[in-house]
Amino acid sequence: MFNDKNILITGGTGSFGKKYTKILLEKYRPNKIIIYSRDELKQYEMSQEYSDKCMRYFIGDVRDGDRLKKAMKDVDFVIHAAALKHVPIAEYNPMECIKTNIYGAQNVIDAALENGVSKIIALSTDKAANPVNLYGATKLASDKLFVAANNLVGTQDTQFSVVRYGNVIGSRGSVVPYFQKLLKDGTTFLPITDEKMTRFMITLEDGVNFVLKNFERMQGGEIFVPKIPSMKIVDLADAMAPSLEKKIIGIRPGEKLHEIMCPADDSHLTFEFDDHFVIAPTITFTKRRDYDHNILGEMGKKVVQGFEYNSGNNKEWLEKDELLKLIKEI
Repeated sequence: MFNDKNILITGGTGSFGKKYTKILLEKYRPNKIIIYSRDELKQYEMSQEYSDKCMRYFIGDVRDGDRLKKAMKDVDFVIHAAALKHVPIAEYNPMECIKTNIYGAQNVIDAALENGVSKIIALSTDKAANPVNLYGATKLASDKLFVAANNLVGTQDTQFSVVRYGNVIGSRGSVVPYFQKLLKDGTTFLPITDEKMTRFMITLEDGVNFVLKNFERMQGGEIFVPKIPSMKIVDLADAMAPSLEKKIIGIRPGEKLHEIMCPADDSHLTFEFDDHFVIAPTITFTKRRDYDHNILGEMGKKVVQGFEYNSGNNKEWLEKDELLKLIKEI
């Protein structure tokens, strides 16, 4: 569905954007891939690696609505990946996080509507479910904006959806490269926030493929959640450095012990499919949409009342040897 299409990725020089670009170039023949981001150096570096004739590099910030509207001219699909996502930094700089993650989200919506973009998927996070930190709260607000945007399309054939997933193994700023740097620098211990802490884990490639698939199955207004394994952070540290001391340093500002992707309070809206969940919107749209099935013929069923998809009580767990294999592949 991406052949001969124009695709714009906000925050396109990040880990997700680069992998998404790589897979699009390998599997499809897009007319244009527009990388929209504010970092000149990262754009220059990415352009050295991805210089195909379909590539376009736009310097711009999602805070700048006018620039976004120009960048989205003739665009068919948008992936909104731009965000300020470092939890403690957001706690100390709340308004900056709000400007990018909430105001920026609305700017993306407005630009997409003005240009008649066909499909828009916003990337979210498990931290947006029952948020306790500012980053999660801004992403929840962003999710709500993208869901509600489906009521603004009028007669346009425009759809907005959200993809929510957990920690990306090996992505910039995540725990695996952080531990790798400590080990490379000769650390004598690995810091553990809490020995009971768990996180959902997904590879970057799986995350990108999940988003690609959801462009095919989306109706607009739903939140897609992949079924992915959990892992204890202490087990992750043991896998990476089994003989090294582990020190408990306490939870950082805004952190949870366990993450949630499908809250119990949304169980009446949640459908379970073979490899993912769909959370239907709390609001209704002018055009009726049935989220228990999709255009691909996949059928879902309502989860039981009170169901919660939680990294601490997940049925699937990532074993240490599996993690090491994934890290080696990355």
